[in-house]
Amino acid sequence: MFIRKFSAAAMSMAAAALCLTGCSASVTSQEAVKKGQAGASSDKLSIVCTIFPEYDWVKEIMGDHAKDADITYLLDSGTDLHNFQPTASDIMTISSCDLFIHVGGESDKWVDDALSEAVNKDIKVIDLMDVIGDRAKEEEIKEGMEAEEEEEGEEGEEETEYDEHVWLSLRNAKIICKEIADQLSALDPENAADYGSSFEDYSKKLDEMDESFRTLTESSDKNTLIFGDRFPFRYFFDDYGLDYYAAFVGCSAESEASFKTVSFLAEKIGELKCDTIFTIESSDKSIAESIIRNSDNKKCSIAVLNSLQSVTASDLNSGVTYLSLMQQNYDVLAEYLG
Repeated sequence: MFIRKFSAAAMSMAAAALCLTGCSASVTSQEAVKKGQAGASSDKLSIVCTIFPEYDWVKEIMGDHAKDADITYLLDSGTDLHNFQPTASDIMTISSCDLFIHVGGESDKWVDDALSEAVNKDIKVIDLMDVIGDRAKEEEIKEGMEAEEEEEGEEGEEETEYDEHVWLSLRNAKIICKEIADQLSALDPENAADYGSSFEDYSKKLDEMDESFRTLTESSDKNTLIFGDRFPFRYFFDDYGLDYYAAFVGCSAESEASFKTVSFLAEKIGELKCDTIFTIESSDKSIAESIIRNSDNKKCSIAVLNSLQSVTASDLNSGVTYLSLMQQNYDVLAEYLG
């Protein structure tokens, strides 16, 4: 069984958490203290995940042992990763957990401060961007795309920004799941064999879906998609040799496209003879509709690819999984590429 080694400094931690979250805190310091103390005294393995894929992977690898663990999914309200700010309660939960899994990158700048105040000094951390190493890709500005202002580093130089949507590559998912299995085994060596076995089983499912996408894309005479939206699928598209044009990069906070961008994408519809334009699941489709209105193909349809960034607690209750949502994406692409 796993063993915890940390002090019960919950009261001071609550104060630090409130400083970190500022006005975004949705719980009182007393509530945060109670949650922190509960985590510190629990006998269960405690795991905190920021996004849905991490949460689902942990459950898959833990198998039957998941019911004996406290597994927290922080963004279960459907909040976009790029807009998420942890509450005091979130910070307290992270502070006393055994394993914390987050994406890394620009959107997770708050993580370093949260971990520096952790009550559990033996907390294990999985940073998805670090785990995939040199597979991480810089953000890409394609022709016709709305460019964003680059942030400058401490010495006035532009910082390199990496695409954070690593979970949309099934090949990255396999690498990350191996790391999750290894960390769970280190925390709970008594059940390490089970975690290893679950990983092997799940890895085969990831490979099978990867092969399905590869076969689909290689057998199609189409390889370019147009997105009237943000484009978070860089890792996925690169895996299968697909190309794209889009209104914004995947991490963009923009919601309005310029006339220049709309016109460029409208022209691409005609040039590529596209009958479908794509959006992600959280889109209101207004940009896609504007592109269609300005194109020569007014009958162009709108299809949705799921970026797995807006999965809610209600979705969890309905039984969605990482693989089921990726299967939905397969079905959408099969209709377009077939």
